[in-house]
Amino acid sequence: MIKEISKLNNNISYIYKKNDNTPRMAVCLNLSVNDAEKKPGIYSLVARLLLQGTKNYNSEELANEFEKYAIDFSSDLFPNYLRLKFVCLNEDFSKAIELMHEVITNSTFEEFEKEKIKIQGEVTAELDSPRVRAMDSYARAMFENHYYGNSMTTILENIDSITKEDVVEAYDNILNNSKKALAIVGALEKNDILPQIEETLGTLPASTDNNFNIEKPVLTEKKEVTNIKSDLNQAHIIKGWQVQTYGEEDYPALILLNIMLGACGLSSRLFMELRDKKGLAYVVRSSYETYKLVGNFMIYIATEAKNIEVSLKGFDEEIEKIRTIPVSEKELNDAKNNLIGKCAFLDETNVQQACSYAKYEALGFGFEYTEKMKELVKEVTAEQVLACAQKYFNDKYVLSIIKP
Repeated sequence: MIKEISKLNNNISYIYKKNDNTPRMAVCLNLSVNDAEKKPGIYSLVARLLLQGTKNYNSEELANEFEKYAIDFSSDLFPNYLRLKFVCLNEDFSKAIELMHEVITNSTFEEFEKEKIKIQGEVTAELDSPRVRAMDSYARAMFENHYYGNSMTTILENIDSITKEDVVEAYDNILNNSKKALAIVGALEKNDILPQIEETLGTLPASTDNNFNIEKPVLTEKKEVTNIKSDLNQAHIIKGWQVQTYGEEDYPALILLNIMLGACGLSSRLFMELRDKKGLAYVVRSSYETYKLVGNFMIYIATEAKNIEVSLKGFDEEIEKIRTIPVSEKELNDAKNNLIGKCAFLDETNVQQACSYAKYEALGFGFEYTEKMKELVKEVTAEQVLACAQKYFNDKYVLSIIKP
């Protein structure tokens, strides 16, 4: 296996990984988002409009080019970076990298009004889901008055005021003032493709650093949000805390805490206690969302409305156990093995590897942060897990409930 890390002429860091005998090349380019959007929804429109036509191709012609060469191309927005990626057959790499450059440099945003209507319809439809509605209220409360709290309802409230000029300005700012991370994974020889990459992506505005302007959100008090929806037959409950994130001391222990508490399915504590033993729900789990600045640890259950109080009591009981009784070595080792297995599963394909590399480099943690993280996780002790549970499962939390 050959793996090289270097920089293009415009200071874009890249990793090239050669995976022999694979028929498809994967390329992922991430551009860091360093400023909060001026109006919620602008960045979502940026990501969607990048594939809706360029100076040389209208939206239909662009789609036809991707289809003709069987290029799987996407543009996706995440809170801290904009991701453009493609997967193509080895013989079509030149065309794919040319089209990526075309999209990045020549997008016209002409479909602006049409895309704005589409996003309104899609978001409205998604918010019909009670779980999504509860999650939306949770995010608004957890990250109140912060960019990370620009939820679906916030976007709906603001989208009519967004202009095409707002979108173009936001994209230009990202393109010209971002840390850029490029990952190339596949069987083609580096020396054969690097000249084409330099001729295209190597002519983009230079990668920049140290210009991140988003402040860290802080949760200072307990917040409870309750929504009523008349046609529901279940209640959806989310309870969560702000915690540390990537690169911070407690990150490895928090990953394992999440796996043991509710992220490993049938064997997790929440599942066994609240579903198997108490029969409170079909769905109960925990999750750990990570942003550049902060982490968000939450537990979720869908249950009958009559079970809301007993479910909340069940949450408290499981949290109290993990705060006061050290986990066993077996449970800890099982969680570590679960994570290692999951990492292997999520890195099976060329495009999965490319996306992982580019993600962590754009966030500032280096292309190979996953490998570093796995080594740190292996060293976590039961005492560290206990200390994390005691530190973060406190009385500063957000509780979001939607019920009949």
